[in-house]
Amino acid sequence: MTDSSVPRLARNAGVAAVAVSFAGILAAVATDPAFSWTGSALSDLGVAGDETALLFNYGLLAGGALGVPFAAWYWTAAETRAGRLAAGTFAVASVCMAGVGAFPSDTDLHAPVAIGFYVLGTVALALDASDAVLVGDARRALVWLWVALAHLLFWFAWLGLMAGTGIDGIAIPETAGALAVGAWVVTTTRRTRRRPR
Repeated sequence: MTDSSVPRLARNAGVAAVAVSFAGILAAVATDPAFSWTGSALSDLGVAGDETALLFNYGLLAGGALGVPFAAWYWTAAETRAGRLAAGTFAVASVCMAGVGAFPSDTDLHAPVAIGFYVLGTVALALDASDAVLVGDARRALVWLWVALAHLLFWFAWLGLMAGTGIDGIAIPETAGALAVGAWVVTTTRRTRRRPR
């Protein structure tokens, strides 16, 4: 393995993290007939039948593990302190995502790691937007600032919807948040592909 192949593998681990985690989630959904997008949380999949729980939990464990080398690579590729903070924050968010798989929803540690993933993932987007401002990339700054804000507002809107209707599941806003973070990972990989470190 050459010196240049190591950062390339670490960078591409981010895309693999997104692919593996979403594959596990979707496969788990497909195997759980009791799952409802408006009546369940994604974490319900982690305590469903054996096959469903294995797909969900191990998918998140693998995805979280793959996210850490991507974060380490982005730390070295970042041009500003804000960019390095985004990388560090995403690393902790990845550990939290793995924690969701390690600690299913019937354990005490589940809520802290699940909340940690969504909060820190959103903070990473905002920090990357700050990095974009500092390097003069206004378009990237606006995109990720608005995505982070939209994610936050979507949660508030969904909680309001839950209060006024019979909906009691949070799988949809959870998926929206995961898609936002996943989109950031993939676009960050593509954006920096021309500048391997």
